[in-house]
Amino acid sequence: MSGIARPRILVVDDEPQIHRFLTPALEAAGYEPLRAETAAEGLRLAAERSPALVLLDLGLPDGDGKAAIPKLRGFIEAPIIILSARDQEAEKVAALDAGADDYVEKPFALGELLARMRAALRRAGRHVPEAPGTVVRVGGLEVDFGRRWARVGEDEPLKLTPREWDLLAALVRGGEGRVMTHRQLLTAVWGPAHAEETQYLRVYVGHLRQKLGSAAPLIRTEPGVGYRFGNDVS
Repeated sequence: MSGIARPRILVVDDEPQIHRFLTPALEAAGYEPLRAETAAEGLRLAAERSPALVLLDLGLPDGDGKAAIPKLRGFIEAPIIILSARDQEAEKVAALDAGADDYVEKPFALGELLARMRAALRRAGRHVPEAPGTVVRVGGLEVDFGRRWARVGEDEPLKLTPREWDLLAALVRGGEGRVMTHRQLLTAVWGPAHAEETQYLRVYVGHLRQKLGSAAPLIRTEPGVGYRFGNDVS
């Protein structure tokens, strides 16, 4: 799991709350987010970092995002998904005609956005992080994303609450040996409004470890930072 590079996702948006929401959510889903707040910065990062996919807002401080699409298309083949509050059909048609691959209206559901990203990456022949049907096995722990259950060894599936499952899934998707910060986990599982409630997270991690039993050491505490999943702790 840790041997595969995390696909870079370039997020070009001038709204800080979008980045505060998407950055930990994308990391928890197995991506490496890149942040840009202007079209110029987005073009620079696209040229320097070769993202696997671009999420592009239309209302940017230095111009309409549609103008950036043909410029991006001049040197990258990565899918471009528009994120915009503009819901007029003409805007969507213009963005798609300019070279965008998809159009998602704000506010959007994270699950739908991630699904559209996976579809765009598959169409482009790019690596897609663990899809919902993936089964991951680490240190005696088996996590089945399709059936939303986990078990240790050959035991029966663990009786996890929905939040405990979401927390375990976020840790596993984060990558073996990689630190997930308190903020990243809280935002990915509970949402941005709970990003500072670290004590809340500690309680749930404690409950999850109890249920994991012999596999509990797979969740390592990084004091003052967050948690690390897996056997790879180097």
